[in-house]
Amino acid sequence: MTATDTITTAMSAFVEAGDLAGVSTLVWKGGAVAHRACFGLRDIGAALPIEPDTLFRIASMSKPVTCLAALMLMEEGAFALDDPITGVAPEFADMRVMRSVSGAMDDTVPAARPITFNDLLSHRSGLTYGDFHPGPIAAAFSSALGGDIDSDRAPEAWVAALARLPLIDQPGAGFHYGHSTDLLGMLIARLDDAPLGQVLQRRIFGPLGMKDTGFIVPPKDRARRAAACGFDAEGRPVNLPAVPGGAALPERPDDMTFESGGQGLWSTMDDYLAFARLFIGGGAVDGVRLLRPGTLSLMTSNHLTPDQRASGAMFGMPMFAAGHGFGLGLAVMMEPDLAQASLCGGGAGSVGWPGAYGGWWTADAAAGSVSILLAHSMVDMTQMSRGIGLGVHMARARFAELARGLEARPACQEENHGLEATLVGSSPRRRCPAREAKPANFHIDRHLSRAASKVSDHRLIRSRHASRMSDVQNRLSLRRRRRLRPGPVPGSRA
Repeated sequence: MTATDTITTAMSAFVEAGDLAGVSTLVWKGGAVAHRACFGLRDIGAALPIEPDTLFRIASMSKPVTCLAALMLMEEGAFALDDPITGVAPEFADMRVMRSVSGAMDDTVPAARPITFNDLLSHRSGLTYGDFHPGPIAAAFSSALGGDIDSDRAPEAWVAALARLPLIDQPGAGFHYGHSTDLLGMLIARLDDAPLGQVLQRRIFGPLGMKDTGFIVPPKDRARRAAACGFDAEGRPVNLPAVPGGAALPERPDDMTFESGGQGLWSTMDDYLAFARLFIGGGAVDGVRLLRPGTLSLMTSNHLTPDQRASGAMFGMPMFAAGHGFGLGLAVMMEPDLAQASLCGGGAGSVGWPGAYGGWWTADAAAGSVSILLAHSMVDMTQMSRGIGLGVHMARARFAELARGLEARPACQEENHGLEATLVGSSPRRRCPAREAKPANFHIDRHLSRAASKVSDHRLIRSRHASRMSDVQNRLSLRRRRRLRPGPVPGSRA
């Protein structure tokens, strides 16, 4: 079995087992596509397959794009990293900081210093996502800001509303994932005197030929979109009427002016490949330079202190303590032998940042490779606490493992391994330990499940329940056994 066959077999197994509706994978290596495949359905109700030009909501994979645009403006002298943002956003003068993130919203102290552009780029501004926390902060953020992706607030009103909310930490003190990149996008629009979408189109999408990427999908292209897909009560993939949590509307109005630089973009596999290749090309792709090598190096170097790496968390779970750091808008691989593939894979110096709906990518400049996985798997926290919807994270971990060693995956030989009646499309594959092995990063799914249990029980932060964890582990074990059953993979294609 070739290396690309191993990826195909592994991804097909996740779709066949019902762990996700569909997925698209690509590996670029040595200046060419080394692997490309599409599996499953982009729309379950209409039985439409994932195809190479399928449009996905890429969620937080939008963040590195927005940060790239900001650094292009920095190169032009629009700001310096350590400049306070109050020069562009005076609304953020005299900020207040909550004494306790779970406490009263008015129990605050003054911010010790202003927020800087560096703080926004590295998520050390003290801004957060409200629903990451217990207490009144979640309702306050939702009421003030509207939906995370599709908000009915105009950009100026959204900025003013965010500035009236307290920070959860002193600027520069620690890593807190949240609205920093959304605010950065608003400041980009002010600095460039144009809506963020137009700025990204002129500076990035147009020059790189990213013809399908943007905050809204034109009517002529909407048939190519991956539908919102989640899971029913039994864990079977189903179409959803809307994105869970109210982050996005079923159809974004054409006249909506709010644009989320943190999570609002749609894109395709080829478009995102063009963007990701910047990070293995020293800031340029096919002769088109967007960043100077020195600025790219700044973007892709860790900016967190050891204490900030150790304390950085999401849903109460550590993010960077082992293996990763964080640069200006993306994760940086620092210790590959210790790292999970949840944020990015690859060797030392590799970069990437995943999206909430299953998207994941890594650019490894030393290896000259880019690996991308796109999916449309949307799960609410209650389901995750029951072990439903974790399959996409398992698929990402497995893909990261196989993609990194693409040229060195073990071959499956008939004399060494028995025949397994698993179908990939219509082609039988032989049993292969490379497919059956538990991913090295498999334990991340238990972390996700524990975190989801916290959300379900206490709006993100409470003690874990041993009985629930046992149930999750049993469900995951059952899912792994199901992958060994024969059966067709709906809509798969290589």
